[in-house]
Amino acid sequence: MFRLSQYLNAINNKKSSPPRQEPTGPVVIWNLIRRCNLTCKHCYATSADKNFPGELSTQEIYTVMQNLHDFGVRVLILSGGEPLMRPDIFAISQHAKAMGFYLGLSTNGTLIDEHNIDEIVKVGYNYVGISIDGMRETHDRFRRKLGSYDAALRGIRLCHAAGIKIGLRFTLTQDNQHELPDLLQLMDDECVDKFYLSHLNYAGRGNKNRRDDLHHQMTRRAMNLLFKTCWQDTQNNRQREFVTGNNDADGVYLLLWVRKHMPAHADYLETMLMRWGGNSSGVNISNIDNLGNVHPDTMWWEYTIGNVKQRTFSDIWMDTSNPLMAGLKHQQRPVEGRCVDCIYRQICGGNTRTRAWQLTGNFWAEDPGCYLNNEEIGVDIEQQRLQLQPWSHQLKISPSA
Repeated sequence: MFRLSQYLNAINNKKSSPPRQEPTGPVVIWNLIRRCNLTCKHCYATSADKNFPGELSTQEIYTVMQNLHDFGVRVLILSGGEPLMRPDIFAISQHAKAMGFYLGLSTNGTLIDEHNIDEIVKVGYNYVGISIDGMRETHDRFRRKLGSYDAALRGIRLCHAAGIKIGLRFTLTQDNQHELPDLLQLMDDECVDKFYLSHLNYAGRGNKNRRDDLHHQMTRRAMNLLFKTCWQDTQNNRQREFVTGNNDADGVYLLLWVRKHMPAHADYLETMLMRWGGNSSGVNISNIDNLGNVHPDTMWWEYTIGNVKQRTFSDIWMDTSNPLMAGLKHQQRPVEGRCVDCIYRQICGGNTRTRAWQLTGNFWAEDPGCYLNNEEIGVDIEQQRLQLQPWSHQLKISPSA
């Protein structure tokens, strides 16, 4: 996740962002249930409105939760499917809060209503993220259900009225990118606290629909708008938050944007971005799915590194005998292609590995979602083709692993 507001606020206030402190444990995004009342076009969990056998029981969840806490995990994001379809969701949530976790709820928002808003308030979620894919017609088409936009908007308004920190979660595709300005206006109109823009990642139904991924120029236009909106907020001292996900090239593109519009701050920003280090899948971000399978992040459902029913999460997460995890945890990931010579590799960390795998079968190939051109990243493509990388192939794994 790239915390755009943090960096632009640091520039505006002429002070550095807080020193990077390695978290005691990874953020855990936990898909407690696969069932969902919607069948969204880009769902990475490929959910459906039916029960899925083998999901963790309440007691199994509590046992895993204790191991997570002992291991140093302090941030849990409860997701699905639709987590509010799980009958014990509020008991699980209250248990997590009692243990001291920072607790987020990731939901499609359609099931938040007058009957359960008091329960949601009682839990005390630190943040509720509601997914919006565009304005009414577009959203309903993406969510494959008429009325889903109005139901989600009702959930947003109920949470806001109850004083809950609320965020819009928007997955950018070629089919909805033209409505990004409208969604930013919706954020304004509904007094939303946070905007999360997710680039389309090739996973689940998102993989099947990757032909709808934005052309790079469209991505750049969207990011330019987000940068401009966030900068205006910092200038006006508005306490809203803008973040992006699933494309760590955003950090580099922000640096290029700042060099163009306020070059005096560029070196300062670059230092902060180097401290950030980019993609943290398999290191500071993790995922547990509804069956207890552990993945390097939420987009790796087709690759499992262990199961919490068989081994503790802490043992699974620290086991570098798995070649993918060894590569992800390596200080210099064994990325290939033009990533090798990219002058900003230390900022983005090689970007998202899932897209590379889905398109090439090679976990370490260059990320096809990087929207920066060769000149911007200092790559001589002909020279790069001639380079040999013998050390990187030692950590290469096959797609069937």
